[in-house]
Amino acid sequence: MAKILRAMTRDGSARAYVINSTDIVNKAISYHNTQPTATALLGRLLTASSVMGTMLPEDGCTLTVAIRGNGIAGTTLCTADYWGNVKGYIQNPNADLPLKSNGKLDVSGIVGGGILSVSKDVGDEVPFNGNIELVSGEVAEDITQYYAISEQTPTLCALGVLVDTDYSCRASGGVIIQLLPFADDEVVTQLEKNAPLLNNVSSMFDKGMSNEEILKVALTNIEFDIFDELDVDYLCNCSRERTEKALISIGKSEAYKILDEQKAEGKDYIELSCHFCNKTYKFYKDDIDTLFNK
Repeated sequence: MAKILRAMTRDGSARAYVINSTDIVNKAISYHNTQPTATALLGRLLTASSVMGTMLPEDGCTLTVAIRGNGIAGTTLCTADYWGNVKGYIQNPNADLPLKSNGKLDVSGIVGGGILSVSKDVGDEVPFNGNIELVSGEVAEDITQYYAISEQTPTLCALGVLVDTDYSCRASGGVIIQLLPFADDEVVTQLEKNAPLLNNVSSMFDKGMSNEEILKVALTNIEFDIFDELDVDYLCNCSRERTEKALISIGKSEAYKILDEQKAEGKDYIELSCHFCNKTYKFYKDDIDTLFNK
């Protein structure tokens, strides 16, 4: 089970999150059958989105983070809830490139240029939306920039996904630290000194380090208190009922038009698939009749 550790510096200067997301990323691989570089991109965004979800104000709120690049990966999108449960998809799961000269996966290469957008549904009539131009396409730097520009919150973000030779996720996780108002200058300086220690955070998880051990590295020479550790998961809440609503939303005439087109191809049903878990739902004519007769 993936876990998020939440803590705060003892003087109230910063809040810190550490997530081991290996299980989440492996579930994503099983659903989307991603190539290594696509796995790294989707895995990093899932990891960050899960933590960002736990920052939402109350249960029932949701958050969507999307990277819309002009590279071969296309759009990568993740949705998280208040408890840190997350789901996501990548438009081109086969996006892959040769390793960079430093031996790392070329995530920015498959992303290209574009924007990162964050939408928060916190119960207001109009959701909060924030957009920034991508800084690097490596995800962590882009998340940092988003918080700096859209929420004016200085943030340290380190993310890593280590893909094994069998294309499974060997280790994945991240650290997010955010400064709070009136943060002590000495704490800020120490956090800046500690930041390079997190340059290869996936290797720390691969070595078997716990969330707490990694937190101690991130907050070296800073006193802190741990609040809790949450169990989080890749969780898709799709259902036939939700899919029925989607079908109804396109309208009766359009639904029957699609059914006729399917019949011309030898199918007597409309098949709708979930982007997040690839589960499919079939609707035959009798099903469609019943839906619209309601």
